[in-house]
Amino acid sequence: MSAMSLRLSESLHQAAKELAEREGISVNQLVATALAEKLAALMTVEYLERTNRGNRGRFLAAMARVPGVEPERWDRLPDGMAPPMSSHLSSP
Repeated sequence: MSAMSLRLSESLHQAAKELAEREGISVNQLVATALAEKLAALMTVEYLERTNRGNRGRFLAAMARVPGVEPERWDRLPDGMAPPMSSHLSSP
């Protein structure tokens, strides 16, 4: 755990204290949770933006090289959870 000094406007600090009190948590916990939520949101956006670099044609070409065999018994999804093999890859 590390400590961080944070400068806030008086009004923002007061609002944080009031919200933390209503929530029954410390201002420290409120700020840490808010920061964690913001980081998660930004990282999710970054991850989703990376998916735009994908190429469906290259993906399908790679998948076409995978042998069409059933997975090992221990690696199968329960009945009804997966479509028939390769049917989900054929449409654009």
